[in-house]
Amino acid sequence: MITQTKTFGAAHSALFSLPPMQLSDSTAIAVPAMPVQKVVTGDAEVDAVLWLREVISTGQADLIHKAGLAAAKIKTPLKDLEKRYTDHLVRAHPGNWAEAFSSFGFADLESLAERAITRSQRRHEACARFGDAIFSNTPAEQFCFEVLKRVRKGARGYGLDAAQVDKRFDARPGQRPATLTDCIAELVYWRELYWLRQAVGDCGDTSDQVTAREDYVFRLMSRIAPRDVDEAAMVFHYLTANDGMDRAHSGSIILNLIGAPEPYHPHKGESDE
Repeated sequence: MITQTKTFGAAHSALFSLPPMQLSDSTAIAVPAMPVQKVVTGDAEVDAVLWLREVISTGQADLIHKAGLAAAKIKTPLKDLEKRYTDHLVRAHPGNWAEAFSSFGFADLESLAERAITRSQRRHEACARFGDAIFSNTPAEQFCFEVLKRVRKGARGYGLDAAQVDKRFDARPGQRPATLTDCIAELVYWRELYWLRQAVGDCGDTSDQVTAREDYVFRLMSRIAPRDVDEAAMVFHYLTANDGMDRAHSGSIILNLIGAPEPYHPHKGESDE
């Protein structure tokens, strides 16, 4: 088991935290104008829904409200309009089923609105926290790049060698989670950083070093004993809510939560430095 001091926990928290919100005139995001209606298919009702989808995709609550009022005036069921749009795509792109499948969800304006609002909120948060530096390496990322410099690929040819990753990060206790709560906080940090960047623009795949760090912290939850039942329950709920129950080491984590940890063999068959 790993035990750490409160000092180590404070250092970890400082490194793996998003910067505070600071919205200014220079970082505020301009409110998009109402999209212009266009003839796309020649079917007036289908084109109206395509326009409504553009309006909703702005993520602006007032424009979405207006789109909702306009949608209520369309008499034809939206599912029927989705079928008409699919038929149009099939005619316009014969043999290209990818184009036809692009009409999937055409009628679900409510889900589109939810996603658009969430994305808009994340864009504003990204701007308020990072300004123009949203895609610059954070101190946490720089730490991962430094610690994992020249670590070789894993045994299967992808990712980084997990045995080396554990050894490198274990040797830096000042930046290691002190509690299971710290583990969850760091995993949430990486997730939020990813989604803030995705809201601004496609940031691509996460680096091997960051993925290795996330996997390390996940494995660490099988090595740090819960402080109480509430903390154990928090980890369990995190696993169930974030597709963590089927990951490698999830069984070891569960055993750790109930006070029956199995022997820790994180990288059986993999070499060490």
